[in-house]
Amino acid sequence: MSRHYVLAAGGTGGHMIPAHALAEELMRRGHHVALVTDERGARIPGLFERVPVHVLPAGRLAGGPVGWAKAVKNIFTGRAMALRLYETFRPAAVIGFGGYPALPALLAAQRERIPSLVHEQNAVLGRVNRLMAGKVDAIATAYETMQRLSKRDSSKVHLVGNPVRDEVVALREQPYPALSEDGIFRVLVTGGSQGASILSSVVPDGLGLLPEHFRRRLQVTQQCREEDIEEVRAKYASLGIPADLATYIGDMPDKLAWAHLVIARAGASTIAELTAAGRPAILVPLPSATDDHQSFNAREMARSGGARMISQSNFTPVELAKQMQKLGLEPAALANAAARARSLGRPNAASDLADLVERTGRDVGMDPLPSEERILTPIPNGAYA
Repeated sequence: MSRHYVLAAGGTGGHMIPAHALAEELMRRGHHVALVTDERGARIPGLFERVPVHVLPAGRLAGGPVGWAKAVKNIFTGRAMALRLYETFRPAAVIGFGGYPALPALLAAQRERIPSLVHEQNAVLGRVNRLMAGKVDAIATAYETMQRLSKRDSSKVHLVGNPVRDEVVALREQPYPALSEDGIFRVLVTGGSQGASILSSVVPDGLGLLPEHFRRRLQVTQQCREEDIEEVRAKYASLGIPADLATYIGDMPDKLAWAHLVIARAGASTIAELTAAGRPAILVPLPSATDDHQSFNAREMARSGGARMISQSNFTPVELAKQMQKLGLEPAALANAAARARSLGRPNAASDLADLVERTGRDVGMDPLPSEERILTPIPNGAYA
C-alpha cells in the first residue's frame, strides 16, 4: 500500500545524504515522501530534486538565555508549521536524521501520535536524537557500538548502516583501480560539504615532501574552501603536481571510482561512502565535532586496516608524507586496505532502513500529494496550539 512519509534532517551533507538515499528507496517502493529541513539543506545541489521540500526555522540551543529563548520560539514555530504539513500530507511515519530542524518535526509527530523513528549516522548519538530517543518508536544506527545511548533505549536499536547514494553502492561491483609501481597515483582530498582549511594547508606540503619518483606519479582532486583555493592551486603548480580544485565536488561517486586513496575528514557520510565503495583512506577527524564523534567514526575503519587515522594535532606534512609512502609505495598493500575498507560497507543500508520504516509506519487514508511549493510559509501568530 502506498504511504506518505516525512523525512526531517539538518542542513549538512551528513544528515541530508542518508535521508536522500532513504527517500529514493521509499519512492522506488511506490511511497510519497516530503522533506523537512532548514535553508542550508534546501540549497544542497543534487539532493531531493523530486521531493517537496519544506523549510522550518532551526532552533539551535546555544548563545545563553537570549539564544535559548530564540531557539525555543523557533522550535515551537517549526512545530506548528510541521503540524500544518501533517494535516494535509498525513504521514504514516516521521523519520528524523538529526540536526535541529528534525526536532520540531519529531515533536509534532509526538503531538499527533504519529509513529516516529530516528536514524543516527555517527558512532555517537547526536543531541537531537539523544533528546528524542526515549520518545520515538525505533532507533536506527550505523555502528554496532554506540556512544551516548541510554541502556533504557537499547531495546529500540536496529543496526542498519548509513544509507549512501545508489551511484556509490554501484562502485562495489567495480574492481579497485589497477595501480602499478610506476603508474599514475590518484588522490582525492575532501573535507566534507564545506571543505577543511587544515587539509588545504597540510596536504600540498605533505605531497611535496614525497620522493621525486613518487611525486611525479601524483594526480590530485581536492575540495577547498573558497578563500583557500587560489593559494592551494599555486602550491600544487610550484610542485609540478596536476591538481583539479573545487569548492564543491558534485560528482563524488565518479571521483571515488577514480581515486586510489582518499584523504578526508571522518564524517559519517564520508566513512559510509568509503566503505561502500571500498577505498582506502587517511582520515583526519575534526577535533571540534560534537562529542568528538568523528574520532569514534574513524576507529572501526582504522582498526580494520582500511584507513590510517591521524589526529589533527599530529597532522603535519611530515606525518602525511610518511603515511602516504607506507600506503602508496606498495600497490598490494593499498589494494588490501581497499578490500578491508569494503568489508565494512553496508550496501543494503537504504533498503534495511526502508524495511524498518515500513514496519514502524501506520496505515492511514492517503490524501493527494500537496502542491509543489518548496517553502512552507509560517502560520499566523497564535495558531501554535
